[in-house]
Amino acid sequence: MKGFLIAGTASGVGKTTVTLAILAAMRRRGLVVQPFKGGPDFLDTGHHTRIAGRAARNLDTWMLSHEANEEVLRQNAEGADAVVVEGMMGLFDGKDGATETGSSAEIAKLLKLPVVLVLDASKSARSIAAVVLGFEHFDRELPLAGIILNRVASERHFRMLETAILSACQTPILGWLPREPLIAIPERHLGLRTAEESEGHEQQLDRLAALAEEHLNLDALLSLECGLDLEQAPSLRETPKTAVRIGVARDRAFCFYYEDNLDLLRQHGAEIVPFSPLLDAALPPDLDALYLGGGYPELYAQQLSANTSMLSSIRDFAASDRPVYAECGGMIYLSQQLTAADGTAHNMAGVLPLAMEMTSKLVRFGYVTVELTQDCLLGARGTVLRGHSFHYSRVTNAPTISTSYCVQYSLSGHQEEEGYSFGNVLASYVHLHFRTAPAVAQHLVEQIRHSATEAIAQETR
Repeated sequence: MKGFLIAGTASGVGKTTVTLAILAAMRRRGLVVQPFKGGPDFLDTGHHTRIAGRAARNLDTWMLSHEANEEVLRQNAEGADAVVVEGMMGLFDGKDGATETGSSAEIAKLLKLPVVLVLDASKSARSIAAVVLGFEHFDRELPLAGIILNRVASERHFRMLETAILSACQTPILGWLPREPLIAIPERHLGLRTAEESEGHEQQLDRLAALAEEHLNLDALLSLECGLDLEQAPSLRETPKTAVRIGVARDRAFCFYYEDNLDLLRQHGAEIVPFSPLLDAALPPDLDALYLGGGYPELYAQQLSANTSMLSSIRDFAASDRPVYAECGGMIYLSQQLTAADGTAHNMAGVLPLAMEMTSKLVRFGYVTVELTQDCLLGARGTVLRGHSFHYSRVTNAPTISTSYCVQYSLSGHQEEEGYSFGNVLASYVHLHFRTAPAVAQHLVEQIRHSATEAIAQETR
């Protein structure tokens, strides 16, 4: 199958813009393209999904096993003409400075993906050839399939860069993109703005596709092949006896989910029912559980707080002893109140005895390993999962509340008790990837099914 990985010399060189331009051009050519994002990022996958028209997936060699990464690629490549993977950070940046663990380079090698390297050329001339040469020689086992120069000032600037690179390097130049404000995605404290906040979708799609057609060698890109056999049939999915309905918060305030988590829940018998805490007056009917993911509740705190009918619906649901699982922004939504950066306090759902406030800097950032310290919604004591933490808020009170996680942060080595268990609610700052321990999704669905069965039994007594 056609496929390649788009990497960068560093963060911020424009990998996402280049990726979106290529996805848009492929789609305009009538191709079905499946996007992927290397690493734990939710924001880029949202933009990939919007442009490609297929749900983007995460590949991650730190959170997921090699077998799980291959399975994610194979299953989601089904029905596609090509796969495009956007890497993370710089090509060789990963868990540490001595190895390629967790890097885009490791993903490319594992999944046998040709690498297309993006360079920010905005302030470069002949010296750019030295950068390319360094990447060519740094890892001989990872030959570069091509180079794309981003933020080029003009055709004349590109010709100067091209001459320098061709004079010293072997890697083909597959084109360039100009600095184009109309396709830039605005940023904020957690990174890019979400796809849900983007406007003028068709205009942006047209502009991205036009730039790619004009400046990139798309035929050369489409000649690149993934070395894995992606034609193999995906693994068989289980056929559950009874389905359970899980309400999943999805709108501008709540949009950070690993799609594979939802896939695994479906595989074990869950029907995913989306709803909007921002816009809906109440929860959908006949739900058996809630899954409240992360996002930007702080940006919509006033609107969330003003939607008192939804807050009441959430409280009533939690009081009914049906399971509720929340991550990061979802946990903030379940708290007593959120104090914004300007000091304004906003009432939240009041399900958890937690008070939250926004902070001026990241709190406990990075990959995490979670060990369950007691039986809970996600599994038995001793179960180990991996995930990611990325937030600008903290708990301000010290409530007496049970915890179910021992969390270890990979960057700092810091450990803490977390994963708040309060009745039927499990809430945490950690975004867990269920494929790190696939039995977790099955356990969660079984817990939900058991709860629903008990509720029915009580109603018939």
